[in-house]
Amino acid sequence: MKLGIVGATGAVGQELLKVLEEREFPVSELRLYASSRSAGKTMRFRGEEWAIEPLPEGPLPVEVVLASAGGSLSKRYAPVWTQQSVVIDNSSAFRYDPDVPLIVPEINAHALQPEARLIANPNCTTAILLMALYPLHKAFGARRVIVSTYQSASGAGASGMQELLEGTRAFLEGQPMINRTFAHPLPFNVIPQIDSFQENGYTKEEMKVLWETQKILNNPSIKVSCTAVRVPTLRVHSEAVSVEFERPVTPEAAREVLAGAPGVELVDDPANGRYPLPHTATGKYPVEVGRIRKNLVFDNGLDFFVAGDQLLKGAALNAVQIAELLLERPQFRQALRSA
Repeated sequence: MKLGIVGATGAVGQELLKVLEEREFPVSELRLYASSRSAGKTMRFRGEEWAIEPLPEGPLPVEVVLASAGGSLSKRYAPVWTQQSVVIDNSSAFRYDPDVPLIVPEINAHALQPEARLIANPNCTTAILLMALYPLHKAFGARRVIVSTYQSASGAGASGMQELLEGTRAFLEGQPMINRTFAHPLPFNVIPQIDSFQENGYTKEEMKVLWETQKILNNPSIKVSCTAVRVPTLRVHSEAVSVEFERPVTPEAAREVLAGAPGVELVDDPANGRYPLPHTATGKYPVEVGRIRKNLVFDNGLDFFVAGDQLLKGAALNAVQIAELLLERPQFRQALRSA
C-alpha cells in the first residue's frame, strides 16, 4: 500500500511509524509530511531514512493518508485528499459527521463501507473506555455509565509531555513552572479541565465521550457522564468506570467476558498488587482492565479500572488497525481505482 503520514513528526506520527514497523504493515511507498520547519529532515523506518516533505496544497500521491496534524488542518485538506486517497483522520474534525464512520475495529468494523473515503479515529479517552465497556455491553447491556478519567500529558501531544518534564525539573530546582499547553502547571498537580467548558458545565472532552460512545455503539439511548482530569503522568490514560447494566451481572461473569475480549488484558489480582497501571500499560497494545467489583449503588452494576496507552490504542494503533481492515477488503482498492 502507498501510505502517507500527515503530522509525521508529532507524538502520534512517531508512534504511527513504530506501529507500522512492529506490525509489519506492507508499505510499498511511504510519504512523510510535516510543517515546513521539518522539511528536509529525515525519520527512520525499517532501517532506512525517509525524507520529510512539506505538505502540498493538492491531493497526495498515496492510497491511504494517516492524518494526525490537528482538526483545523484536517478540515481544510481532508476533502482534497479524498479525491485520490482514503483518509484515516485522528482529529476531532469529522467524528460527529453522520456520513463519516467512527471506527474501533474490535467493535464496529462492520460500519466501514467500501465507498468510505474519510474515516474518523475516535477520541483516545473513548477508545480506551470502549475496549472494556463494549464486551460487557454485549453481554449484559449497558444503560448508564459514569467515568472519571486520569489523562496523561501525552493527550496534549509532544508539547504536553515536554511541558510536564520541564515543569517537574523547574519545580525540583525551586524555579517557577511555566504552563503554555495546560490551563495550570501540571507537575504535582491534577487539573479538572481538558478542552473548553460548554454551556452545560461539562468540558468538550467530557462531552466527546458521550457523543462518540453513542455513535460507535450505535445506541443513542446509552447515558454517559464523564469528568476528565489531567494528571502528571507522561503516557497512558486511566479511567475509573461505574456501569449500570440491563441484566444481572457479577464480577466473576465480567472477568470471564473480559478475559476473552480482543484487545483487552485482564489485570485483576488486587491481593497481589496487580491492577491496571500507567507504568505497566505504557507501550502496550492491549488495554488493561481490573479492580472489577460489584457497584454499591446500582442493582445491576459494576465498577472497574482501565489503563490504556493514549498514543497507541488511543491513536496510532487504532489508525493502523483501520488501515489493516482496508488491506483485507479488496473492494476498497477497487473503489480507489475507479475514483
